[in-house]
Amino acid sequence: MRFSYTESMCDPSYYVTLAKTAEELGFHGMTIPDSICYPKDSDAKYPYNGTGERQFLEDKPFIEPFTLIPALGAVTTKLHFATFVVKLPIRTPVLMAKSATSVAVMTNNRFSLGVGTSPWPEDFEVCFQDWKTRGKRMDEMIDIIRGLAAGGYFSYEGKHYTIPPIKMCPTPTKPIPILIGGHAEAALARAARTGDGWMFAGGKPEELATCLARLDVLRKEHGRENLPFTIYATSIDAFSLDGVKRLEDQGVTDLIVGFRNAYTDQQDTQPLDVKLAAMKRYADKILAKL
Repeated sequence: MRFSYTESMCDPSYYVTLAKTAEELGFHGMTIPDSICYPKDSDAKYPYNGTGERQFLEDKPFIEPFTLIPALGAVTTKLHFATFVVKLPIRTPVLMAKSATSVAVMTNNRFSLGVGTSPWPEDFEVCFQDWKTRGKRMDEMIDIIRGLAAGGYFSYEGKHYTIPPIKMCPTPTKPIPILIGGHAEAALARAARTGDGWMFAGGKPEELATCLARLDVLRKEHGRENLPFTIYATSIDAFSLDGVKRLEDQGVTDLIVGFRNAYTDQQDTQPLDVKLAAMKRYADKILAKL
C-alpha cells in the first residue's frame, strides 16, 4: 500500500513545506486538485459531498495544478504527484498534452494524470467547450494525450478532434499513467476500458466496495483484468492498521490521506504547524508500522 497526502484550499505558501515534509515522513505521493473558477449562479450540484452544495468552494484558493506540481517537484526528489482530478474536457487536447508531458519531464516521471469531467456546466461555457459532448471528447483527448506523450509524430482523426502529424519535445521517458476519476457508471466504464487506474473521491465504505466490484466486472468485459491497474481511494479506513489491511485486500493500491474537512464553507485558518503535526502523528501511527 502506498500513501498520498492531500491538502487543498489552504494558504498557498504552505505547499512547499507540506510537500517536503510529506516526503521526509515517508508518504509516497501528494494529490493536487483542480478548480478554475466559481460561477456566481449555478443550478448544478456537487456530486461528492453528500449534500450537493457548492458553497464550500467559494473564495477558496486553488493553484493551477500544472503550475503547482513543478514547484513542488523542484523541492522534492521522490514524492509522486497526481492530479485529483483535472477537469479534462474543459480544456483542449494538444495544450493538455503539452502541460502533462512538461510536468512529467520536470518531475522525472513522478506524475500521474488523474482526469475527470467537471460537474459545472459553467466551466465549459467560460472555456468555450461543449457540455453535451464532454464524455466522448474526453475519450478522444485521452487517446491524443497518450499519442503525443509517446514521442515522435502523431496524428489523429476522430469525431471531435482532427490533428495533423505533429510531435512534441521533450516527452517523458515513461508513459504517463492516466487515472479516471468518478463514481458514475460512465466513469467506471471509462476507467475499465482505457484507464491505467481509477480514483475514488470519497464516500461510505460500501460505496467503494460497490465501485470496485463493478470495475472488476467491466475490466473483465474489456479483457483488461490482468493489466496493471492503480486504485487511489479516500476512506475512513485509512486511519487504522486494520482498515488499511481491509482496503488492501479489496485491491486499493494508493490511499489518499487528509486531516481536515475540506467541505466546510469556512476558510482554512489552520496554521501550518498544526498541519505538519497531523502528518507526523499519522506517520507515527500508520506509516511507521507497515
